Amino acid sequence: MTTMKNEKIAFIFPGQGSQGIGMGKDLYLNSIAARDVFEEVDDILDRPLSKIMFEGKKEDLVRTENTQPAILATSIASWRAMEESTGALQTPHVTAGHSLGEYSALAIAGVISISDAVKLVLERCKHMQMACEKRPGGMAAFIGLDEVSASEVCRESGAEISTINTSEQIIISGDHRALAMAIDLGTRRGAKRAIPLQVDGAFHSGLMSSAQNGLDEAIENVEFFEPTVPIVGNVTAKPLTTITEIRNELRMQLTSCVQWKNTISFMLDIGVDNFFEIGHGNVLSGMVKRIDKTTSVNSISTFEDVQAYAA
Repeated sequence: MTTMKNEKIAFIFPGQGSQGIGMGKDLYLNSIAARDVFEEVDDILDRPLSKIMFEGKKEDLVRTENTQPAILATSIASWRAMEESTGALQTPHVTAGHSLGEYSALAIAGVISISDAVKLVLERCKHMQMACEKRPGGMAAFIGLDEVSASEVCRESGAEISTINTSEQIIISGDHRALAMAIDLGTRRGAKRAIPLQVDGAFHSGLMSSAQNGLDEAIENVEFFEPTVPIVGNVTAKPLTTITEIRNELRMQLTSCVQWKNTISFMLDIGVDNFFEIGHGNVLSGMVKRIDKTTSVNSISTFEDVQAYAA
């Protein structure tokens, strides 16, 4: 794993779905900086989340109130371990996070503290869960269905496009009736696969609208700082360079489509040629490669990865 001084690098951070038992454990055991992050998150939560992450049960980890802070903690701990191992971590030219991962990106860009990132994520979890109970729904992934066809399917079924990961992978959200109709229509319109996702609700859609006021209030109560690194927003797929733009992004993200394909395409267009996925797993790395096979992508998920980066 090497980087050249004239390369443009991007740090990207995964969202919900990248979790797994054992996540972050070797970072905790081998990096003081990473250990400090996990212990700080446990203290903020006032419960041993790290124990669930390192050696708990899958059914406990996948609960939203555990999954989201666990992913956030592992991403920030990985970044801190990289910083510790290199002495002076190379500043990325740009950063972004996939859905929940946007909060990790905000933390590493100096926009919010780790403590406030955790608190915001907890508020996000709480209000999203309430919205799920008020307006039940779900999500499904279309593989091999283009965006135009997916839009037509959603228009006819009442579902919504909630995430565009790549040109070949589009996620839709909706109530259970709309989702069932969309899956049937999508399959008949040529989707190679239509996969219902194991999630609690219809995230990044209008069904989350009842969570908006609570999240807006939480966002207003957190101190934001100007970013030290440009953050490419999920909703606009453009750089967020001011506090106002960042606050608006977080508000819109709750009910808007995650434009991940356009986010990566923007980075490629400005000359980024080296991506580092920081956090557990390599879900985003696979997406980046499907968007552009020629670009360099590395996952920083374990302490071994951190050491390779530092070398």
